[in-house]
Amino acid sequence: MSKASIVKRVAGIHAKQPWFVLSAAQDFSLCSSDIPEVSHFYGFEADSSASLTLAIPDGCIDILFDCDATSPTAYVCGTTLEATNANFVQQHRYFGVRFVPGVIPDFLNASASEMVNHLLHLHDVVPTCNALFEQVVSAPTFIQQVTLTQQFLKDKSLCSQRKRRFSSLTSQAIEHIFHHKGNIQIKQLEALTGYTSRTLQRQFLSDLGLSPKAFSRIIRCQSAVYHINHQQQVIFSDLAYGLGFSDQSHFLREFKRLVSATPLDYQKRVKHETYLNRIRYN
Repeated sequence: MSKASIVKRVAGIHAKQPWFVLSAAQDFSLCSSDIPEVSHFYGFEADSSASLTLAIPDGCIDILFDCDATSPTAYVCGTTLEATNANFVQQHRYFGVRFVPGVIPDFLNASASEMVNHLLHLHDVVPTCNALFEQVVSAPTFIQQVTLTQQFLKDKSLCSQRKRRFSSLTSQAIEHIFHHKGNIQIKQLEALTGYTSRTLQRQFLSDLGLSPKAFSRIIRCQSAVYHINHQQQVIFSDLAYGLGFSDQSHFLREFKRLVSATPLDYQKRVKHETYLNRIRYN
C-alpha cells in the first residue's frame, strides 16, 4: 500500500484521539474492520517520557486492554465531555477497539448514561469475556489481537438478540448531525425530523446518554481536529465560520476546552511531531 493510500485510509477514520498517537513510544498501529459498527482497532506502547495523555470527546465507546505482563487489565471507556487524563502507564502496551461514534454494542451490560465520562471494568459489563481477555493480553502481535477481537465481536453479533435498539428518531438525528459536521441547532433537528426538542432530548438521553446538543458539540470538535490533522493549510477563521462558531474567539475557547490546546498550538504539535508519520496502517 502506497504512502498516499495509507494517508487516505487514516484520514477516513474520523474518530480521532490525537494525544494517544502523539504519546506512543514508537509506532501507533491502526487497522480498520469489516464490522460496520467498528471504527478501527489500535495498539501502541505508552512512551516512557509521556507524563500525561489526554482523551478528547469523540462520541465513541472503546474497549481498551492494558497488556502489561504482570498486571493486565481491560476497560470499557465511554466518551469524555472534555479533555480528560487517560491514565496510561508509561511503557505499558495497549490494545483497543473503537466503535463508530454513537454506537453502543448490544453485549455491554450497562446503560448508555453509565458509560458517558466513565471507565468500567470489562469483566463487570461483559461477564463472558474471560477467554478474550486472556488471549488478547498475551497475544504477541497487534494483528493477532485484531483477529481475536474481531472474531469475538462477530460471534457476539451472531448471538445477539438485539436488546439495545436505538429509536429511528435517534438514528435519523445522528445522521443529520454527521452530515452537518456537528454544526446543527436543535431547531434544525426539529424541522428535519418532525419531532419536538423535548422528544429529541428524551430519546437521545435514553439511547446515547447524551443530549443532541452534547453529541453535536463532540462531532463538531472532531471535525475541527480532522481538518487540522489532514489539511496542509488551515485558516482558523474560515474553519470557525464553516463549523458555525459565532467568531474565532468562540472557536478558540471551545477547542481549548475539548482538546486542551488552542487550535494553533495543536496544529504545531501535530506538524512538529509528525502525527501521520507515527501511524502504521495494517
